[in-house]
Amino acid sequence: MNEKNTNPSTSFISHLSELRSRLLRSSAFFLIAFVISYIFAENIYSYLVKPYSNAVIENQLNRRLIFTALHEAFLTYLKVAFFTAVFVTSPIFLTEIWKFVAPGLYKNEKKTLLPYLIATPLLFFFGGILVYYFIMPLAIKFFLSFETAANPQMIAMQLEAKVNEYLSLIMRLIFAFGISFQLPVVLSLLARIGVVNSKYLKERRKYVVVIMFIAAAILTPPDPITQIGLALPLLLLYELSILTVKMIEKNKNA
Repeated sequence: MNEKNTNPSTSFISHLSELRSRLLRSSAFFLIAFVISYIFAENIYSYLVKPYSNAVIENQLNRRLIFTALHEAFLTYLKVAFFTAVFVTSPIFLTEIWKFVAPGLYKNEKKTLLPYLIATPLLFFFGGILVYYFIMPLAIKFFLSFETAANPQMIAMQLEAKVNEYLSLIMRLIFAFGISFQLPVVLSLLARIGVVNSKYLKERRKYVVVIMFIAAAILTPPDPITQIGLALPLLLLYELSILTVKMIEKNKNA
């Protein structure tokens, strides 16, 4: 009986079976979240549109969001439901992965990895909050500043944003900021396995500044508000990462 339990092939199959069950459970949660999100997709989209509507109201403008294809609004609500389901179920997915991996880890390894599993969704959430409450209002005001009133020499130039394009913009920014905010997690993990250290990060600081502004230009629309809005927090997170790596080095020495 003991020989059967220690058989590598049996153990491998049992691990695969457990992984499949956890993935199926996570998929079931995702499907339920997707259906519920689609039911409330109009409300969720209205919440996402708030930065735009607030800017329009503050400037006393008469603006609207339009769709130019019959299926555009429907597909937009599907995207809203999908993104919401991903956002809501990502902690569940990470928890299931943790439950699968944790039994094979030593106690000190569990203590090391658990903070990263908690920090990852939190940092992503903070990145999304920064986009919604700070970056988007500034960016919308910047874009609206290019509108021109009608005069004898020229017709009026006004913004009529499409529902799908607005959703694509705000979700792109949320994911760009959320993923970029994982910088402390990535650097501290690299420090733990000995790939980088605090001295290395300090010496490369001037190159990192250039790289971050290039990354911000690639990940965000071609406007200074969103690019600077992403690059500056990344620089702060880089400095925070150096402090975190220093703490890791002190703990290793101790």
